[in-house]
Amino acid sequence: MTKRIFQSICFAALGVFMVSMALFMGVLYNYFSGVQYKQLRIQTDLAARGAANEGLGYFEGLAMEDCRITWIGPDGQVLYDSRSDTSGMENHLERKEIRQAFETGSGESARYSHTLLERSIYCARRLPDGTVLRLSMVQNTWITLILGMLYPLCILCVVVLLLALVLAFRLSREIVRPLNDLDLDNPLGNDGYQEITPLLERIALQQRQIRSQKEELRQRQNEFGTVTRGMTEGLILLDGKNRILSINPAAMRLFGAEPSCQGRYLLSVNRSLKLQELLQKAGEGIYAEMVMELGGRNYQMDATPVISDGLVSGVVLLILDVTEKEKTEQIRREFTANVSHELKTPLHTISGSAELMANGLVDARDFPVFSERIYTEAQRLIRLVEDIIRLSRLDEGADGMPWEEMDLYALAADTVQRLRPQAEAAGVRMNLCGSPVQVWGIRQLVEGIVFNLADNGVRYNRKNGSVTVAAEAERGGAVLTVADTGIGIPPEHQERIFERFYRVDKSHSRELGGTGLGLSIVRHAARLHNARIEVESEVGTGTRIRVHFCGDSTNSYCSWGISSCPAAPDKKGPSEL
Repeated sequence: MTKRIFQSICFAALGVFMVSMALFMGVLYNYFSGVQYKQLRIQTDLAARGAANEGLGYFEGLAMEDCRITWIGPDGQVLYDSRSDTSGMENHLERKEIRQAFETGSGESARYSHTLLERSIYCARRLPDGTVLRLSMVQNTWITLILGMLYPLCILCVVVLLLALVLAFRLSREIVRPLNDLDLDNPLGNDGYQEITPLLERIALQQRQIRSQKEELRQRQNEFGTVTRGMTEGLILLDGKNRILSINPAAMRLFGAEPSCQGRYLLSVNRSLKLQELLQKAGEGIYAEMVMELGGRNYQMDATPVISDGLVSGVVLLILDVTEKEKTEQIRREFTANVSHELKTPLHTISGSAELMANGLVDARDFPVFSERIYTEAQRLIRLVEDIIRLSRLDEGADGMPWEEMDLYALAADTVQRLRPQAEAAGVRMNLCGSPVQVWGIRQLVEGIVFNLADNGVRYNRKNGSVTVAAEAERGGAVLTVADTGIGIPPEHQERIFERFYRVDKSHSRELGGTGLGLSIVRHAARLHNARIEVESEVGTGTRIRVHFCGDSTNSYCSWGISSCPAAPDKKGPSEL
């Protein structure tokens, strides 16, 4: 802007100077031309009077160097000329000034030379005898005048140019200084030009809008950052060239990246061929997904292209941990297959026995045997269905089941009494020990824990063996212990005995009437009560299983320190962890 103002002032000053000089030269030229015309008229009048009184003798010895005198007769022939021989001169009757003089008594004219550097002015007077006396004078043109004044004009131009440059520089700086000193952070507080007040008001309005939008963007960015930082899923925002624009901590942990990775290409952080193919599809505007293994876990990566004006301007990469989902799906498939298999065997037995009886292929004396077989398998089916229903309710969190305070020792005593006939039939001795201790939970589920553990102790025991059920208090809660002197569990199977339908000895387990779901029900029920299960077993010696419950009377931490006891003064249910 300063340069433009400087140039404008210089051009304006030079323009004014040139116009002024042209006007000055024009006025000066017109003034001197008028003076010359006046002098020529006076000299013509004097010469005409002298020639009228004295004739040609008047011109003898007359010195008029600046003027040329010509005397023309009535027929246009030159009678006298002060500078040329009259014999060789042409007739002057057609000359403008001569014709005017014959007609009106006087005449004037001007004619330029061939070079346009000189102009001749003429003035003629008619004498009493009918002849005409003419005087002419050479006058310089405006071009000659300029050429004659060229040197002083050049000096004057240089001086004017220097002055124009100095003044233009100072004026442009003074004009621009208030603009350069504007406080744009406070536009309305400036004492500048009145003409820029609308601009300053517009700037102030835009600054308010920008501050408002900036604050809104900062708030959204903080919200976005808070959400993405708290996500367990990985989230990565990429530009059109797969450079990282944003990455949340979960994604950084998965890829082992640092916060400084923003601005780098994602493939420089992880060079997986699958990831490269995924980004290539997303770059073509196609939604793509894949499952990729990272750190021993399976992650599903969803790449969603961001399309703007028909072009892919970026990619949103969402990373989900699907390890548990796939594991759950695998368990569901295995559970479905196991349920089908477990139901198939008793159904075939019932169907086969019934078919033999219906077709009369069974002797009447064998009817009780087949009927007992059908009844046994039907009871087995009923127990299996009941366990499946119970397990399904536990998978749903046992919603709606009442929580209450109960005596774990009393529940153990009831269970021992219920199982005593079965134990006596199997030659197993039932023992109960411990002391009354209160626990907070769902009675039906806690009873199921005690019953399933004690029932397994009886089923998988040996002749003359024993099962001991104990309920005791411990720091922060209570512990249920079920110990037997049975066949024991090999170490390689101890981690899997709580899986659904998992049996250490499948054939022996079916002979004993087990459904394979008891310990799975125990695990789910214990998990709902924030209880911890310990298993100690030795093949041929026996098994001891402990279930540690949190008590709610002291509202303290469990002795194993993994979760707080479910404090529930209103007796509604456990606290969420």
